[in-house]
Amino acid sequence: FCSCVLTQTILASCRDDKIYLNTFTKFPASQIYRLNKDEDVGIYQCLGSNSFGTIVSREASLFIYLPFCKTHRRNPVRVREGQGVVLLCGPPSHSGELTFKWIFNEYPSFVTQDTRRFVSQKTGNLYIAKVDPSDVGNYTCVVTNTVTKSSVQGPPTPLVLRVDGVMGEYEPKIEVQFPEVVPVAKSSTVKLECFALGNPVPTISWRREGGASFGRKVDVNKASGVLEIPYFQMEDAGVYECVAENSRGRNLVKGKLSFYAAPQLTEKPQDVQKTIDDTLVWECKANGKPKPSYRWLKNGEPLDHMEDRLQVNNGVLNITSLNLADIGMYQCVAENRHGRVFTNAELPIAPDFSQNLLKAQTLARQGGDVLIECKPRMSPRGIISWRKGKEALRENHRVTVLDNGSLRISNVTRLDDGLYTCVARNQFGVASSAGSLLVKEPTAITSPAGHLDVTVGESIVLPCQVSHDPTLELKFTWFFNEQLIHFGNLWAFFEKVGGRSSGDIMIRNIQPKHAGKYTCAVQTKVDSVSIATDVVVRGPPGPPGDCRVTAVTENTASVSWAPGADNYSPILSYAIQARTPFFLGWQAVNTVPKLLGGKQLSATVIDLNPWVEYEFRVLATNSIGTGEPSRPSKKARTRETPPRVTPARVNGGGGGHSELVITWEPVPEELQSGSGFGYVVAFRPLGAQGWMQAAVTSPEASRYVFKNESIPPFSPYQVKVGVYNNRGEGPFSPVTTIHSAEEEPSRAPGRLRARSVSASEVEVTWKPLAWSNRRILGYELQYWSERQKPDTASVIRTVGNKTSVLIRDLEGRCTYYVSLRAYNSAGVGPQSNTVNVTTKKPPPSQAPGKIMWNTSNSKVILRWDQVHALENESEVTGYKVETGRPSVVETNSTSLELSLPVNQDYVIQIKPFSEGGEGRSSRQITIPKIAGGLWRICRVMIPVLLCTSFLLSKAISKLYCCRFY
Repeated sequence: FCSCVLTQTILASCRDDKIYLNTFTKFPASQIYRLNKDEDVGIYQCLGSNSFGTIVSREASLFIYLPFCKTHRRNPVRVREGQGVVLLCGPPSHSGELTFKWIFNEYPSFVTQDTRRFVSQKTGNLYIAKVDPSDVGNYTCVVTNTVTKSSVQGPPTPLVLRVDGVMGEYEPKIEVQFPEVVPVAKSSTVKLECFALGNPVPTISWRREGGASFGRKVDVNKASGVLEIPYFQMEDAGVYECVAENSRGRNLVKGKLSFYAAPQLTEKPQDVQKTIDDTLVWECKANGKPKPSYRWLKNGEPLDHMEDRLQVNNGVLNITSLNLADIGMYQCVAENRHGRVFTNAELPIAPDFSQNLLKAQTLARQGGDVLIECKPRMSPRGIISWRKGKEALRENHRVTVLDNGSLRISNVTRLDDGLYTCVARNQFGVASSAGSLLVKEPTAITSPAGHLDVTVGESIVLPCQVSHDPTLELKFTWFFNEQLIHFGNLWAFFEKVGGRSSGDIMIRNIQPKHAGKYTCAVQTKVDSVSIATDVVVRGPPGPPGDCRVTAVTENTASVSWAPGADNYSPILSYAIQARTPFFLGWQAVNTVPKLLGGKQLSATVIDLNPWVEYEFRVLATNSIGTGEPSRPSKKARTRETPPRVTPARVNGGGGGHSELVITWEPVPEELQSGSGFGYVVAFRPLGAQGWMQAAVTSPEASRYVFKNESIPPFSPYQVKVGVYNNRGEGPFSPVTTIHSAEEEPSRAPGRLRARSVSASEVEVTWKPLAWSNRRILGYELQYWSERQKPDTASVIRTVGNKTSVLIRDLEGRCTYYVSLRAYNSAGVGPQSNTVNVTTKKPPPSQAPGKIMWNTSNSKVILRWDQVHALENESEVTGYKVETGRPSVVETNSTSLELSLPVNQDYVIQIKPFSEGGEGRSSRQITIPKIAGGLWRICRVMIPVLLCTSFLLSKAISKLYCCRFY
């Protein structure tokens, strides 16, 4: 076992450029050059390994002590006479114990500790309980590392008396105190510090809580500022109190000393020899406070507690069903928060074949090589030998026993058939295992390797015929460009077509992607062979490469590309396509030269729009077809030119008072030819010579409004709209004549009349207005009832020179008010005088009843009761009979004679009418058509039968000759 305990901590000076770490323990030792605080500080362990296993050492910690590197004078500390003061040391980061001293003014004058002055060996700070004038001066903290014996000085701190008075008396204030709980290791030395500031200077005393006495070994020194307990034991644990007092009062602090002990082993596991499937029990025990916990290592790594056969309980390791994987070096680690201890034990195993028997039967190909593996489990490693049958097997140029114990036979023959036994032995035992070797005829592929040349879309068969040992099963596997072919949905083009001794496959509808190397691999239990066939698929070209734009002008772009794969058929021609943000998909373009041959690798695209961003791609064509397009080129914008396209649909008219509104269809962005696109609007009165112009800077604009009080209403103007951009002006659109905004009509219509037509309709008439310079597009009629307000009036608009309107859906016997005004595109004119009209009474609400009908000769006679109007209804002036042909007959009586229906039923309804309109209709009745003999029967029967009773009329109704309702 190697020792790796680091027993020296290195002091690193700011000027050192190489630091060596030496150990004073037995070899091997660890040496670190150029110590780095961030990389080298930490926990180290040593690992020892041999053929029996691995163990790890206990841990060692490496710390690096860093001193002050620069000295700067500290700010003065100013206090009054009689006041207490604390001067801070501020030691550097360190490891191990430090001691502190303070220099007063100059070395070697050190501060002497007494009841008034105290140097803490915990923080390094200097405490002066009450400052005297003699204390004025410079104070320097000196830090000494007890491991390296090196000392460094901090920056000096000046102490200065203030002149603004003397500090009065005050009670003690304890500045140096120990923690509430101090853990102390068994047999170690503990020191408790306590010091107070105050005026007068406080006295310090120590005691145990509850009045317990100190042991004789306890030492109180340095003016009672330190309580020291050497060789700490359990009985020394408890609560300790520090009391500071003077004439002004007293103060107290206390803390608990708790006893602890690092683990110490009391029972260790011993080396033990076991066999396979045996059970191992090792027990590990240790004392310590707090009670130690246990963990186990195997070969330096934590044991896998997830295995069911392995259990660890309170230091006891139990492993059931031992196997070869369990051999090695084991370590028990007992630990608490104050330390850990290690103990080691070894587990060896005798030879065993139970888990790795020789194969019962090994197959070999005649003329080939065979390996019979022998893998017994044993520890330590022993000797392995072989037998064939009952004879020891001797090695020769064909038969070799390998270092791992396996048997290799080269150039196998039929004579090598037989039973082979592997024998393993070590100092703990011997074991053996046997298996048979059977020699088989080799497998051979009878199909020759080939080369196939096919065209896209064809179907081909790739052969794979073999000869083999009939006792062995064959397995055929196909590879395409060394990738395994899985026959199924993802490989739908491939299909197996071979029999038991054939592995032929068919490729249907072959594509360019199927070109490549196909390998048929044949496997048996003893050997494997393969054959490869190269397939060339001639198809449309692959996509051209490196499509790029090399130059652009206003209307052209120079495009170049690299040829793609020709797929075994020479490229005959190329085509270029383009797309822009303004149209969907790719479109063919014109090029120079017009036809691009198979050797052409650049061309000029023409007829492009200026200032448009284009992408281009190239497609190649051969005798088989056109292939996939190239990747699109980077976007390229053609150069700017003055615009060439004028706005479409220039028109106008309408608008507000004294306005000329000009409209057009905006020019699409792809036709604007450059940045800064806008419109030039030109206009002039019809017949004038000069043009007035205005610029519209928005390319999306579609109208311009010119307002001027001098513009006559509805005056003809000639207008045209031109275009421009940053490169210059373009052409104007053709001249169009429009009219300025017109003014609303200035006069109201005259002779407004209203006449009630019925209970729900009123006819309104008026005299039209004559046209002047103000158009009349129609009239707007408003009407409202006597129960409504004018601002809720209903509106009817006419178009053109119409002079009457029929208002419908009105209430009966109600007064309505009507007004009228003319309108045009500018608005409505003044309102006419208001007229009123009262609708007629409503028509009768009662429907005709008791409708009767009979036939006479070729006639049908209808009769019904007279309808009487109610008091609020208009009197009946007649009736309308609807026969459903359609036909309506009016009569002012309550009977009607109709022709008998022939080959068609009568569907009859009767409604009254009056000056208020039509009343409620009767229910529908049906008079059926009558034909042939039935009509003759009716002619004989009708003179005899009288419809005088309900029963008789009911009987006649069954003969369809007379019906009563």
